[in-house]
Amino acid sequence: MSPPPFHIVFALFPGLTHLDFTGPHAFLSRIPGAQVHVASLEGGELEAEGGLVFGRTERLADIPACDLLCVPGGVDATAAALVAPYVAEVRRLGLSARYVTSVCTGSLILGAAGLLEGRRAACHWAWRHLLPLFGATPDPGRVVRDGNVITGGGVTAGIDFALTVLAEVGGEDLAKTLQLGLEYAPAPPFDSGRPETAPAAILEAYKTRMAPMMPRREAEAREAAARLGRG
Repeated sequence: MSPPPFHIVFALFPGLTHLDFTGPHAFLSRIPGAQVHVASLEGGELEAEGGLVFGRTERLADIPACDLLCVPGGVDATAAALVAPYVAEVRRLGLSARYVTSVCTGSLILGAAGLLEGRRAACHWAWRHLLPLFGATPDPGRVVRDGNVITGGGVTAGIDFALTVLAEVGGEDLAKTLQLGLEYAPAPPFDSGRPETAPAAILEAYKTRMAPMMPRREAEAREAAARLGRG
């Protein structure tokens, strides 16, 4: 007997980091009975960071409900958090979902949708400090679970997050089998993926590079929080 459909919605927005979406998608789409909806506010084509275009996305408003909602992050995540119709659809789907999830700065969008109040959540390390604006507690973990909310840290943590969800939904054997099948055995050539391990000069150079973006993103996050009656 076939398992009942397990509806997964990836709620995309212009300017998302495509690996935040495609990494988890490669794993979660293999859940037995999965019906995956790649959706956006208006449907159709949508351009991610780097000019990669995703086509034939569904309209979020056309999806009545889901078992798992996943929101990726991206350079324009805080801008997306100010798009009221998009945030409203994320909130609508999230309120009835069995699992509310995100990768990277997607947790800021969950926060803007009022889905992280009183929850621990992960985020990309450079923007984690913005989570308290939405009543969330920042957690430096690579994958953080608080009730039905499961959040991943920056970008590649999305695969660890997906394996965590796979084990929850389909059991550890399924997660381990898919990990083997997709040969997920990370062994990076440099230990520079977190601020705690990156060389000091590299960390400072990255912070300098990101500094011009910080005021805009912080202002957008504060505005999104104010719309929730916070801040």
